[in-house]
Amino acid sequence: MILGERAAVWEEKGAIHTAREIEQQPQLWLETYVRIRKQASALREFLNNSFQYEDLEIILTGAGSSAFIGEILAGPFQQYTGRKTSAYASTQLITHPHHYFSKERRVLLISFARSGNSPESVAAVEMANRYSREVFHLIITCSPSGKLAVTTGQAPNYLFLLPEQANDQALAMTSSFTTMLLAGLLIARLDQLSSIESQIQLLSQYGERLIHQYAAEIGKVAGMQFDRVVFLGSGPLFGTAMESHLKVQELTNGKIICKFDSFLGFRHGPKVVISPETVVIYLLSNNQYVRQYELDLVRDVMSGEPGLYQIEICENARTKSGYTELSIHLSENDTQTLDEDLLAVCSVIPAQLLGFFKSLELTLEPDQPSANGAISRVVQGVNIYPQPH
Repeated sequence: MILGERAAVWEEKGAIHTAREIEQQPQLWLETYVRIRKQASALREFLNNSFQYEDLEIILTGAGSSAFIGEILAGPFQQYTGRKTSAYASTQLITHPHHYFSKERRVLLISFARSGNSPESVAAVEMANRYSREVFHLIITCSPSGKLAVTTGQAPNYLFLLPEQANDQALAMTSSFTTMLLAGLLIARLDQLSSIESQIQLLSQYGERLIHQYAAEIGKVAGMQFDRVVFLGSGPLFGTAMESHLKVQELTNGKIICKFDSFLGFRHGPKVVISPETVVIYLLSNNQYVRQYELDLVRDVMSGEPGLYQIEICENARTKSGYTELSIHLSENDTQTLDEDLLAVCSVIPAQLLGFFKSLELTLEPDQPSANGAISRVVQGVNIYPQPH
């Protein structure tokens, strides 16, 4: 059984890859942790070689979902490494490289890519090499045969490959996104790998619970008549809100329009998007200080136009708001606490499930929802032009 159904059923509906790739995530997280631990010494040597320079800056890059990984990781990377860290999509780097690179600065460029075959991935590496004083490349990808791995994955650069199953075959990134994100978080916390092993076990448990306890409930929500979904998150969960909005939009072929914002930012204009046909999804922090701001916003929304349906994703009953129609608890245990950074990994699963089931409800094929070819697994039609001198 996969997501509560026989594999043959998903095969017939053009959904087998997406279903399997959503369900396999908790196990892949454990495998990713083991893989990082095995390479910890080599990773540490590579990072120390770059960190010897005081002027080094870290840039996290990728395109689409891979860019959102950087958005989630920028804060934790800066916190744990003490280095200035920024996230820029590769799509920005190739059009305006002078805004981000300088001959005065050294850069650790961390590139995320599922296949590594998008033209922007390789071009961003070339721009960094051309316009920076010195570049150290860390490639985190799911494909050993992708152009990014083949052209940039050799020493002195570092290539970190995810488990083979993480190289999603479906159009929408699911397990590739969360495993690359987790790899990035673990690399940022390389000196804490032993002490956070129990946290990775807990993360996997949370993922299993989300998939097996809430898939049917989220499937019921997918059957409702809505045309918009809004995702809200703070800190690392803001980046998860970004990925969540894209996931539902991709899997429904744009028939469901999605928005994302931070809890505090939502009041500054974007709140007007909530209509009677909108599902609002709150990605709640387990940080008590942060949650004060979030609960203020939830109350604010509920006192006005609350939308068609509201969902909160919270760690446990102790951290729920009590205002939404569906409260998804990652844990039954009120005493368990997952690091907020790691919440960003598992909290995207509800959006993956919602997009999956809504895709089916719209009679689309989740593995290839774009019937007209508007989007594809590897982006098409991108020309890379020479930079003027």
